[in-house]
Amino acid sequence: MLLALSAVLAIGLVPFSAGADIYHWKDAEGVDHFTNRPTASPGAKVYLKGGSAPTSAGGSAVRPGVTPFAPQDRDPGRYTRFDEYIRQAAALYQIPEALVRAVIKVESDYDPRAVSSAGARGLMQLMPETAARMQVKDINDPRENIFGGVRYLRVLANMFNGDLDLSVAGYNAGEGAVMQYGGIPPYVQTRDYVVKVTKFYRRYRTIADPLEASLAPPEPPPLTLVVPAAAAGPATIVTSPP
Repeated sequence: MLLALSAVLAIGLVPFSAGADIYHWKDAEGVDHFTNRPTASPGAKVYLKGGSAPTSAGGSAVRPGVTPFAPQDRDPGRYTRFDEYIRQAAALYQIPEALVRAVIKVESDYDPRAVSSAGARGLMQLMPETAARMQVKDINDPRENIFGGVRYLRVLANMFNGDLDLSVAGYNAGEGAVMQYGGIPPYVQTRDYVVKVTKFYRRYRTIADPLEASLAPPEPPPLTLVVPAAAAGPATIVTSPP
């Protein structure tokens, strides 16, 4: 699935091999380039060391059993409290506003004080390392946190040619893991994350009210197999309770 993004930056994609260093440079026109081959291009530097552990949006290794954040802000008003910052960041980095909202919803449920057990902080759950890369000075400031997270989404969207699933997976597992596996990494956490973000992305695109869209749709009632006596006919499926 491709994001409908108008690129602020553009990159040439090359096949990446596991374990290879990733190099980055900016040409005279300000275009970012990434490659897994050593290059003599002026200003080229190692962007990601080969063999690095898969990383989350902030650089922490994705490991089983990581405890998610505990939401503190339960005021429904939080779903619209940061609208101005979201619109500004989405416009600046040319990322769909609906996608920014979806990532915030899944990352922190719009709680600016959320802190994960791995140390990710704020609305977009930035790790300190990623915050520094995205030039965020105060990771706890909601505006800076949003701008840093959206800037990282822009980097990922450029890196993966606007592919929605890969960009979202990169936000969760790190771009290195996506490059290493040539697609969505085989981590249950990351695969679930992609499903959740794309689900809310569709909701924010189709439901105009951010508050309504932010509220998870009710789960359908469980199904119960009702097996009648042999003479009563075939089994039927009904909702439970009836």
